[in-house]
Amino acid sequence: MIKTAITDIKAGTYSATPVYSKTGQLILSAHTLLTSQQISRLEFYGIEWVNIEEPSEHPDSQKQEEPVSYAQKVRKSEEFQTFKVDYDEKSRYLESSFDDLVNKNIPVEDRALINEVSSLYANSLTSLSVFDMLHNMRQIDDTTFAHSINVALIGRMLGEWLQLSEEDLDVLTIAGLLHDIGKCTIDPNILLKPSSLTPKEYEEVKKHAANGAELLAGQDLDPRIKDAALMHHERCDGSGYPAGLKNEEIPDFAKIIAIADVYDAMTSKRPYRKGYCPFEVIATFEKNGLEKFDIEYIITFMTRILDTYMGNTVQLSDGSTGVVIMNNKVHYSRPLIRLSTGECLDLVKRPDLYIQAII
Repeated sequence: MIKTAITDIKAGTYSATPVYSKTGQLILSAHTLLTSQQISRLEFYGIEWVNIEEPSEHPDSQKQEEPVSYAQKVRKSEEFQTFKVDYDEKSRYLESSFDDLVNKNIPVEDRALINEVSSLYANSLTSLSVFDMLHNMRQIDDTTFAHSINVALIGRMLGEWLQLSEEDLDVLTIAGLLHDIGKCTIDPNILLKPSSLTPKEYEEVKKHAANGAELLAGQDLDPRIKDAALMHHERCDGSGYPAGLKNEEIPDFAKIIAIADVYDAMTSKRPYRKGYCPFEVIATFEKNGLEKFDIEYIITFMTRILDTYMGNTVQLSDGSTGVVIMNNKVHYSRPLIRLSTGECLDLVKRPDLYIQAII
């Protein structure tokens, strides 16, 4: 028996002892084959180490062939490796551009921004493959600059689904890249705080919208880009900030960037929490998004983004795994799942279960 850190466990080995959560729930029985799905489940519950059997204790431990999940196929693909290198380069470029504007007062060049990031969406990538790339990049890069790139790409995809012109799509992409530039003016100790913010700290963070608009005010940029920086936290029901605007008071591009911003923020990890599963975010949108976001935009987003997760392996709240085989166009977050046992499960008929991770 070998005590092994969760980060060092290899798929194909076997657990030597039962594994329990911090609340005493049995997560894994002894002598269980550890697949990548099982390892992801252990990570989800915050397990740091596991006792595994030595090969002599279980001679078949290295002979088991584990099915390769869809996400594993994506991460191993040449397309993803190319995307990752390009993404890292663009993230560094964006960081440099932000620094030039905030600290050196060097103007933003919108055409240069588009030229730099265009390879991330123009190299024959479909909307499905772009979301595949972003979902798998989440395991690697969750910085502010990565968030800005993600919002730009997600916002552009929503713009395509809304059939915007190519010129408008470019403006929308820049709006996504620059929407959070005001965060460069906020104390990093607050932005990176490993716990929930105090009310005073939250009020400080909220200033980034107005600060971003002020930074961009003198720039030769489309007004819609400046609007998105100022108003991407406004909500159609008046619950947003900084001005508590409602419905038609909020410009269209700010409404689109708002959806992309919330989706990416919720699915990304934070110092004080793990990222939410996309299906959990969709469930949140179903619950109150129809009031907070433009109805046409949020319905289009939920309907189309579901297609990007078709065929993905998911983990349910009871620990079982399966593949998404059919989406539900009424109850967006509750698709039809083919379980690893071969059984088909309609989540609409099982309100006690939900998708808690894409693996």
